[in-house]
Amino acid sequence: MPSDSTSPRTRGEEGTLLPGTPALHRVVASWLSALGAERRLSPKTVEAYSRDLRQFLAFLVGHLGEQPSPGAITGLKPADIRAFLAHRRRAGIESRSLMRQLAALRSFGRHLEREGHGTASAFAAIRSPKVAKGLPKPVSASAALAMADAGTRAGEAREPWVLARDAAVIALLYGSGLRIAEALGIAREDAPVGAADSITVTGKGGKMRSVPVIPPVRRAIEEYLALCPYHLPAKGPLFVGQKGGPLSPRIIQYAVEGLRGALGLDAKATPHALRHSFATHLLSRGGELRAIQELLGHASLSTTQIYTQVDAARLMAAYDAAHPRARG
Repeated sequence: MPSDSTSPRTRGEEGTLLPGTPALHRVVASWLSALGAERRLSPKTVEAYSRDLRQFLAFLVGHLGEQPSPGAITGLKPADIRAFLAHRRRAGIESRSLMRQLAALRSFGRHLEREGHGTASAFAAIRSPKVAKGLPKPVSASAALAMADAGTRAGEAREPWVLARDAAVIALLYGSGLRIAEALGIAREDAPVGAADSITVTGKGGKMRSVPVIPPVRRAIEEYLALCPYHLPAKGPLFVGQKGGPLSPRIIQYAVEGLRGALGLDAKATPHALRHSFATHLLSRGGELRAIQELLGHASLSTTQIYTQVDAARLMAAYDAAHPRARG
């Protein structure tokens, strides 16, 4: 495993280069085993956690002036953890990687506690580094329409009603700009079908708003209802899982992951990116920012400006075209 080349290291029990005492090596081995067997983390995650801990132990050799032991680690102070994070920051490590590294150390600290080596309170006392929130990249209109078409997944070994259900949910995300929770929170009695051209949904903070439902979205929902094998009580959920219970958001995420591969889209084409695409495509076709704000349920117009990635040139063009002082 790679480690900081400038940090002193010792040879571990099985010939692997690992800083620390033999007692610590045994704890590390049991921790890695527990990560894979008990917590069922992926091999890549276990490998990353192992590398993160190795880098931390290598730092401690120089920081403490001796090979770290289980007791030395549980005896660390928050200042020691901050010193390590600062060391990694100086090496050019970004906040997202530091956040994962701190998560690995907290996991190891909890394992030390379970193994009876004391309380590793220093790790919990450190705040996670702040990570700037990235915006989802909008998918193209053609890709979004293909994702909302059950025929795109016709070759899958899935029941037709399941494919129709997923397509209907995706159609709501892109066609009406809903969040997954909002779409899955629709009751059967409120299904926007037939002559209904809008639906009231409950968004963040319990805030209710009315959003339009265009004919293609209504047809997608009607197709799902025609194929659904379950009786859907009026007060029950509109969208149900394969056993008839409430549909988990994760199922839609899985469906979108599969569509990404089928359509050659990148990892940023998520369910939330469809809501983002709804807003971005409306704006690009001349939609008013204030109206888009209401459709999305944003409390602040500035949030909508960021969300739709409105650039300065676009705003200045609107200003020059509309503001009386701009013509003077």
